[in-house]
Amino acid sequence: MDIRDGSPLRYSLLGPVEVQRGATALDLGPRQRRVLLTRLLIEDGHPVSLTRICRDLWEGEQPTAAASSVRAHVSRLRSALDPGRRGRSDVLVSSRDGYALRIPREARDTTVFEESVLAARTAVHAGHLDQAGQRLDRALGLWRGPALGEAADHSFALREKARLNAARQDALELQVTILIKQADVDRAVPAAVRLTADAPLRETSWALLMRALYAAGRPVEALRQYERFRSLLACELGLDPSPGLRDLHMAVLRHDTDVLGPALGVPGPQRLTTVPSALSSPRPRLVGRAEELAQLDGLLQAVAAGGTQWAVISGEAGSGKTRLLDEAADRAADMGLPVVRVRGGRTGDAGQGAAPSCPVVRLLDALVRRAPKESGHGEAAATHPDPVEALARELGRAPVLCQLDDLDGAAPESYVRLRRLAALLRDTPTAVMCTLRDTGTPQVSGLLADLARHGTAWLHLEPLTGDDVAELLTARGEDPAEATALHRRSAGNPFVLTELLRLAPGRRTGPGARVPTAVGAIVHARLAGLTAPARSVLTHTAVDGGRLDLGLLAGVPGMTPDRLPALVDDAVTAGLLVWHPDDGDPFAGHYRLPELVREVLLDALTPSGRQLLHAALARALTERDDTDPTRLAGHLRAAGPLAPVPSTAPAAQRGSPRSTGRDGP
Repeated sequence: MDIRDGSPLRYSLLGPVEVQRGATALDLGPRQRRVLLTRLLIEDGHPVSLTRICRDLWEGEQPTAAASSVRAHVSRLRSALDPGRRGRSDVLVSSRDGYALRIPREARDTTVFEESVLAARTAVHAGHLDQAGQRLDRALGLWRGPALGEAADHSFALREKARLNAARQDALELQVTILIKQADVDRAVPAAVRLTADAPLRETSWALLMRALYAAGRPVEALRQYERFRSLLACELGLDPSPGLRDLHMAVLRHDTDVLGPALGVPGPQRLTTVPSALSSPRPRLVGRAEELAQLDGLLQAVAAGGTQWAVISGEAGSGKTRLLDEAADRAADMGLPVVRVRGGRTGDAGQGAAPSCPVVRLLDALVRRAPKESGHGEAAATHPDPVEALARELGRAPVLCQLDDLDGAAPESYVRLRRLAALLRDTPTAVMCTLRDTGTPQVSGLLADLARHGTAWLHLEPLTGDDVAELLTARGEDPAEATALHRRSAGNPFVLTELLRLAPGRRTGPGARVPTAVGAIVHARLAGLTAPARSVLTHTAVDGGRLDLGLLAGVPGMTPDRLPALVDDAVTAGLLVWHPDDGDPFAGHYRLPELVREVLLDALTPSGRQLLHAALARALTERDDTDPTRLAGHLRAAGPLAPVPSTAPAAQRGSPRSTGRDGP
């Protein structure tokens, strides 16, 4: 039982961790104990092993008595959370798998918050705006500060912190939506301003601010906010606003009340999806894609002649898939061919069941909104029971280019509908272009197998070459002498290269080089998606010079040799480790951290943390008979005062002065 005076315990993570019985807050003890409680609460009742708790609480080198300290903290927590127990605790339980906190889900403020927001969203769909607003006010009132409090910056908490912060931003956007629907612009405008301040790169928040300003009779300010966001996006990420936001901008210019009506719809973790505007800002030169552009030109010409064409554009994140869609859209517009683009992935619950997450339905909706209202066929298509058949008929009316960007996140039923659509589109003047990162998933494979029977164009975007980088520098009027260094630093990724070129010349390569803000944010997000052991593998590799040495890592305390291959695979899948084949033998080679990933990992370490890692690697090297003395000397020197004593070094190293080594590998 978790009660003593009849009042159940309430656990709060939306701010500093807190446990209350009635109106009384329990004394949870010192900081390390509160972090331990947060660690167990995040697991939602699942056990956490003692070894993992020690790694998570002491990131880096653990004290000798770490396990004993954890057991003592667990005992004190049991006394605080379950004071009236007799025998074993039913609240903080232990088993062979570790420690677990067994409490009702409704006892946590995170659960109460999320369920309240869901109920508010449901009330909005039902038209009960006042009720929805009250539920949201109560939900947001649960936040007492930054989520997870003192544990927020621990590696184990990063993913949960990001999830909770995103959920809070969703709730705030829903709150502004309700205010706009209620025509309460006096509260909607300042609330929307706060949204953009809290999440300056979140497009939905800026769209709400533009709508609130327009509803308040301030269209000029709405246009100014669009320009402000456009400049910010270009500066920070090198991107243009989405087609949806550009259409919203055009609607403000035209005072289009069909788009700017008081009912915005419920926002959430979704993107704006509308027909792209032909008025887009000039884009940077596209290099290294001449073959792909030639294929797209042939595809567009075939459509103009009345044929049906499919194209699949694949490649890793940042390889330029969307940029290639932009180029195809521009060329189609020059030919007089209409262009419709929608996001292929999920856009969140919009109150219409699964339909809004299906690109077929969104594509149909976009085409219907384009259709002349006097024809009457738009309304018929919108109400058709089979969206695939309705879309096939709609596409048969006139030549059109359809673009499905980021199809990876689509629901499984979406792929089934696209396969049916491919079978129905015969001799229809339509081009359908899809972008994908992963072409190997089962549902994607089935779609691609069907498309292969229809003469589909396959465009896989490889990294740019050094010559491509030199061409881009020349086109920018810059000296191509830096091309080799930029190509190595960007690994040929167009997005990373673009971010590097936004830096001042002295900050791109060489001693003064910096990691672009956007690239660093992406790397940190990918690292947060890995387990703590996988991040530890990468951090040790970064300190060791960037080249993965599984044999060495297996000798580092805390590493589990039999798990290392799986951890490496996780890092490779996340794009944080890359394979470097040996010259002349593609099957021989090694894994290495990309240059920018290594710098992000090293920058995140404190000086003492880096010294501890060098010391651990030096100890592991002393156990190897084939240790390179220079490599060992480098780690010993970089470990500084934390280096192991010289007597532990192998015979080849003993007696050698540390000063002869490098300052780290």
